[in-house]
Amino acid sequence: MDTFPTLFLSHGSPMLARQDSAAGRFLDGLAAHLPTPRAIVVASAHFSAAPTHVGAAALPRTIHDFGGFPPALYELQYPAPGLPALAHEIAKSIDTAGIPVRIAADHGLDHGVWVPLLRMYPNADIPVVPVSVDPRGDARAHVALGRALSSLRNDGVLVIGSGGFVHNLGDLDWRNPEAPLAPWASEFADWMRERLQANDIDALADWQSRAPHAKRAHPTVEHLMPLFVALGAAGDAPAMRHLHQSHELGTLALDAFAFG
Repeated sequence: MDTFPTLFLSHGSPMLARQDSAAGRFLDGLAAHLPTPRAIVVASAHFSAAPTHVGAAALPRTIHDFGGFPPALYELQYPAPGLPALAHEIAKSIDTAGIPVRIAADHGLDHGVWVPLLRMYPNADIPVVPVSVDPRGDARAHVALGRALSSLRNDGVLVIGSGGFVHNLGDLDWRNPEAPLAPWASEFADWMRERLQANDIDALADWQSRAPHAKRAHPTVEHLMPLFVALGAAGDAPAMRHLHQSHELGTLALDAFAFG
C-alpha cells in the first residue's frame, strides 16, 4: 500500500470553492500527484474543540459556517461519506497517546474541510473523517496529536491540516483583492518557511514568541494549528516540500506544504 505524505493546505475564503484563483487552480491539480486514498482525515481550523473531537457520522452534513457570501455558495454540497470505524480507530490511537479525545457522532464537514476537498476530489466519493483542533492553540500539543495519526499514512489514509498560513481578517484589503502581501505578513511567512525547511521543530513550537509579527499574522491561532497536526502526522519523516505559494487581500498567505 502506498505511503502518503501529509498536507497542510490554506483554504482562505469560502469563495475558494468556486472562484478562479491561483490557490484554487493548485488544488484542482493536486490529487493527480497523489495516490488515491481510501479515506481522508482533515484537521480543520473551523472544527475547534477541546478536548480533541473526532467526527464519526456515517453521512456527515455539509456545514455552511460563514456569512455574507453569494447565495450560490450556500447551495453547494459535499456529500462524501464518513467512515465511523476509522473514526473510532483514530480516537483509540489518540487516547493511547495520552491525549483526551471524544467521538463527535453527528459532526458534519465545515468549510475548512469541504471547500479544499471540493476542488481536489469533486466527486465526493472518498470517505472523510474530521478532527478538531484546540482553540487554545498549543503548537507542541498539535504536533503530538499529529504523531498519534502518523500510522495512517501507511494505511492508505491522507491526513490534511486545513487552515491558513497567514490569517488576519481584520487587516484585509477589500478594495484590492490582488494587493501585495503586507510587509509584516511576508516577514512572518518567510520566517515560518525557513523554519519548516530546516525542520526546526523547537523554533516552530515557539512561533508565538519567536516569529516576527506573530500576533498580527494570527490574532487568533486556530488557523495555524492544522499545520502542526500535518507536521506531526509525518512522524519521523517530516521532510518538507513547499507545494504552493500565493496570497489574497493583502493579509492572507495561502501556502501549502507536504510532509514526509
